[in-house]
Amino acid sequence: MPRLTLRVVAAVVGALTLVAGCGGGDDDGGSGKGRRPAGERVTIRVPADAPTISAAVSLARPGDLVLVAPGVYRESVRIGTARITLRGLSRDKVVIDGRFSRANGIVVSAPGVAVENLTVRNHTQNGLLITGSAKAAAGLPGASGGYDTGDEPVTLLRSFLVSHVTATRNGLYGIYAFSARNGVIEHSYASGGADSGIYVGQCKPCNIVVRDNVAELNAVGYEGTNASENMYVVGNRLVGNRVGLTSNSSHQEKLLPQKGTVIAGNLIAANQQAATPEQADGGWGIGAGVDGGSDNRFVRNRITGNRNAGLVITATADIPPVGNQVVDNTFTGNGVDVGWTFPTAARGRGNCLRGNDLRSTVPDRLAATAACPLPAGATSPGGTWTAPAAPGGIPFTEVAAPAAQPQLPGAATKGPTTVPPVPDLPRTEDIRLPPMSLLAANARVRTS
Repeated sequence: MPRLTLRVVAAVVGALTLVAGCGGGDDDGGSGKGRRPAGERVTIRVPADAPTISAAVSLARPGDLVLVAPGVYRESVRIGTARITLRGLSRDKVVIDGRFSRANGIVVSAPGVAVENLTVRNHTQNGLLITGSAKAAAGLPGASGGYDTGDEPVTLLRSFLVSHVTATRNGLYGIYAFSARNGVIEHSYASGGADSGIYVGQCKPCNIVVRDNVAELNAVGYEGTNASENMYVVGNRLVGNRVGLTSNSSHQEKLLPQKGTVIAGNLIAANQQAATPEQADGGWGIGAGVDGGSDNRFVRNRITGNRNAGLVITATADIPPVGNQVVDNTFTGNGVDVGWTFPTAARGRGNCLRGNDLRSTVPDRLAATAACPLPAGATSPGGTWTAPAAPGGIPFTEVAAPAAQPQLPGAATKGPTTVPPVPDLPRTEDIRLPPMSLLAANARVRTS
């Protein structure tokens, strides 16, 4: 056995902190990590018990907590053991730094894992990747961002939690759930994503909640691609990106078309920042966009100050948008509040509006001519408008550093986090229109 491994094992055997708790049905999977009494949970401290996060994770068994002291960790962490918690003692001072040379900060490929209270920065692909795809976990990016997994069968990772994570200056996505379901991304911050800050792709039914996050200074704040059914994006601050939010279908991923996301109670504002990474399709000045997605519901969002358009509905190549509903949202100060535009081959159907506070639409009078409810087959009218010229962007490596972010309460004292098999899903009727100040204390970019 190598001397380093002997030293790590000796340290763990001598210094592990035992935590009482209830173990699940998982064993150590034949990993050779040794036998413990059933139900025993252990806290593995970095660097006290293991010199690196990766070494600690390799020693962890289901139910264990890996607790990381402040420091800059120059490693890529892979978590393949179910139901472990990886937690930093300080969100801003526990930093996994890719130095613009490593692809991913953390890759989670096992169910029931919680990642909490730390920062992932400076990676050429993703800050944090949660996936059931072996090809994605291996780090094989597609030609235009994301992961084209070829003929690999769809395998959905079963459950996950991301909480109080800061992801900044990453070359594809900050926080990326791909081919995963039954999860929550909450109280996190994403900036400097060259594609998007937070991304959910290729799941059906997703059973995923993205809530109370801040995404700013990204090419796109939040992106959901082929993410369908029980997909909730609620109470987020999507301000100061090039595009605030998209919900779209793509042939690059499986499980298309995208259907059935609830987008509610978000502040989507001022998405025309020049000091952001420039995406290949050149989108800029758009609050929210539906691109070939269907049956999505925009409910009680505040969409304001987006120079091109507040909400755009269009088609992806041959995939029309069908049955999207825009209900009880407030639009102010946008170039166009709501704009629908379709290629001839893929005109939208059954898209409708009701109860919105808005001032301009393309085509005109959509609130009257496309009022909800509409028959699913009713053709949606389309039009065009003059978009403002988009400024050039900056490399993701040059995006401004984030401000200090709120800490996970009790990070040093609470035990491992139990991730539920399926998260509680929000009740849309309980979600209110957000104030302009939503999560402003966590943000660098202001709305005015």
